[in-house]
Amino acid sequence: MSGHSKWSTIKHKKAAVDKKRGKIFTRLANELTMAAREGGGDPSFNNRLALAVEKAKAANMPKDNIERAIKRGTGELEGSELFEMMYEVYGPNGIGILVEAVTDNKNRTVADLRHTVSKNGGNMADAGSVAWQFTRKGYIAVADVADEDELFMVAADAGAEDIQFGEVAEIFVELDNFGAVRDAIQAAGFKLEEANMLYDPNAPIELEQQAAVQVMNFIEKLEDLDDVLNVYSTLDVTDDQLAAMEAD
Repeated sequence: MSGHSKWSTIKHKKAAVDKKRGKIFTRLANELTMAAREGGGDPSFNNRLALAVEKAKAANMPKDNIERAIKRGTGELEGSELFEMMYEVYGPNGIGILVEAVTDNKNRTVADLRHTVSKNGGNMADAGSVAWQFTRKGYIAVADVADEDELFMVAADAGAEDIQFGEVAEIFVELDNFGAVRDAIQAAGFKLEEANMLYDPNAPIELEQQAAVQVMNFIEKLEDLDDVLNVYSTLDVTDDQLAAMEAD
């Protein structure tokens, strides 16, 4: 099974950790603000914002906090300017890693990232030296799938590139087909858990279990940083390796 097929499993595990550490509201607020800035403050016409609102509500984020974050994005409320940043990193065992961050202080973010990377056996990479190992794709996660065959046919007919079933159904889409596939799945009555863009590794790399767990622990250290939204790697994660990480 390819590395990206574990995307949701790892994200779900991390989300539970984030809730315990009290960081999730800050990250959700940043997602809401960036979504509103990109596509406007009406979730009815901004799918990214609608999903961010659903995620915030599921995390019991107060309604006032949600509304303030959206208004910061639309400019109705003043606030610190936010920047979307992308950093390239080499993790342990030479694994390529991309780090997406949202920050109001670029110097603080890069300093925190450099410290964490160097302390945990990685290296900051030159621009372009890691990014070429990934392709930007659309990603759709569908929860509570009662009929996998129907979802497969709907997504495939609309132009999906890859569909994988697990805890949630994961659908990978070329960017040009993203809107059509997303809309077709929603029109068929399926519930979207997530719909956004991600960086999919072109050639996922398998490592022995000890080395793979070392990389996954390194990724967790990056995800612990307040400004980091997503971390993508070229690591191909097996079920055994994921279970070993969860057992730690």
